[in-house]
Amino acid sequence: MIIKPRVRGFICLTAHPEGCEKNVTDQIDFTRLKGKIADGPKNVLVIGASTGFGLASRIVSAFGSDSSTIGVFFEKPPMEGKPATPGWYNTVAFEKEAHEKGLYAKSINGDAFSNEIKQKTIDLIKSDLKKIDLVIYSLASPRKVHPDTQQVYNSVIKPIGKTFENKTVDFHSGTVSNVVIEPCTEEEVNNTVEVMGGDDWERWIDVLKKEDVLSSECLTIAYSYVGPEVTTPIYRNGSIGRAKDHLEQSAFKISEKLKDIDGKAYVSVNKALVTQASSAIPVIPLYISLLYKAMKEEGVHEGCIEQIYRLFETKLYSGEIPTDEKGRIRIDDWEMRPDIQEKVSQLWDKVTTENIGEIADLEGYRNDFFKLFGFGYDVVDYDAEVNELQEIPGLVK
Repeated sequence: MIIKPRVRGFICLTAHPEGCEKNVTDQIDFTRLKGKIADGPKNVLVIGASTGFGLASRIVSAFGSDSSTIGVFFEKPPMEGKPATPGWYNTVAFEKEAHEKGLYAKSINGDAFSNEIKQKTIDLIKSDLKKIDLVIYSLASPRKVHPDTQQVYNSVIKPIGKTFENKTVDFHSGTVSNVVIEPCTEEEVNNTVEVMGGDDWERWIDVLKKEDVLSSECLTIAYSYVGPEVTTPIYRNGSIGRAKDHLEQSAFKISEKLKDIDGKAYVSVNKALVTQASSAIPVIPLYISLLYKAMKEEGVHEGCIEQIYRLFETKLYSGEIPTDEKGRIRIDDWEMRPDIQEKVSQLWDKVTTENIGEIADLEGYRNDFFKLFGFGYDVVDYDAEVNELQEIPGLVK
């Protein structure tokens, strides 16, 4: 079929397999060019492995450290005349490249919150790898079905306590406008913490440890975000921030549980980047567009793959792991540099619909957004027919 982008709001409803392959091979090429990470991980489990930071973590593990990787994700497979979700095609491309290099790579597609998928993963580890020395937790789901009670929880992105009002942008049209968001209820906060907090991360580690598939000195990393003052009411002090607080507290609980095998849990605070999740948060697309402008001018801009390679090379596997006063790894250090934030703040005050094309990198934002779905690559002929029915080579049935 011929696949074109079909956009609804902050999501694209279609994905292009050849474009997704280009997205993945570009990240692999970057990793290969950077070279091997000394003393990197050997057997890696990535929960949320098909897009964004999770995908980058799997690529850096495999092509930066020759790791055997198991990826867990929840993606829609293709059907006749209907493309798969981008994470499916990303994984097709990743596994193809990994297998050609002789690397072990298998994947499990299903609800990572469920007991069934956890057990399926453990069975695969026991059968093939025996022990895991790095567990990446990178889920970004808006919904959770509790594995024991079957209760459904939905997350919200809302302020707590008072109405939030500030600038935002429709990144498709470039229209800058004010957004008003009413505060969430206590029940909505609790639901968001249930979905996006550390409960499921802790459940994964509990069951992996109980089944004795974690190596001694095993590391586990979950990803978080802090952000600047302008996004604080809707992000860090909002419902999603409460979930991130819970995630960060869970790292200490998990570390305590891993003490007897000399394991450790960390939260890595990452940079603001264009992802399917971040595109859904009001204010964030405008902030990222201005941030990209400032960071590119200073030569310190990073995408997912650059960020995760630097995390592995300079933080996780370079000796003692550096943390801030709250025990978090800070790989958002370049974003939060005072000179960068001062530039963004000045641009924020000035930005309008009329000048956004000049003072923000809205084009860069749009390009990154469409590339998430495999669109916007010059080397891909989007007028040509492409086979949408692609299978993941190492998918565990």
